[in-house]
Amino acid sequence: MDATALKEKRFNRGITIISIIIPIVVAALFRVRLPNVEPLSFLPPIYATINGVTAFLLIVAVLAIKNGKRQLHQNIMTGCIALSLLFLVMYVAYHMTSDSTPFGGQGVIKYLYYFILLTHIILSVAIIPLVLLTYARAYLKNFERHRKLAKITFPIWLYVAVTGVVVYIMIAPYYAY
Repeated sequence: MDATALKEKRFNRGITIISIIIPIVVAALFRVRLPNVEPLSFLPPIYATINGVTAFLLIVAVLAIKNGKRQLHQNIMTGCIALSLLFLVMYVAYHMTSDSTPFGGQGVIKYLYYFILLTHIILSVAIIPLVLLTYARAYLKNFERHRKLAKITFPIWLYVAVTGVVVYIMIAPYYAY
């Protein structure tokens, strides 16, 4: 096995572990309430904005690579990963200090909200290994495989980022500030 294949095998093992651990830890932390800590009710609009910025930057990154600006593309994608991590930390911190907000809409809008929320949650878990594998392939300079996987990763990540904003907009009227 050559050095690149060995590196890829190690990356894949790490990505698998991370992709399993993150959803488990997030789910476990949702059950934890920090005692004597004021609710971090200011966070939802901030992390919704982070989702919006991520969506915008994902599109800018695709335009950058289509225009041959590889370094700009790489920098933006690294930034998108950092923003996603920042979102996750804020999201968990909010839910460790605040009760979940029930959606108050009725009728069709309620079903639409829960459909968007459910697909957002499922795909936010699925996107973890996709993003990490796509990034690892570029890091290892396996650009053909990177490009193939990016064609799957990009629309899913964009959907997760955009629906994060949509979910916030739909639930915001029901927050108890």
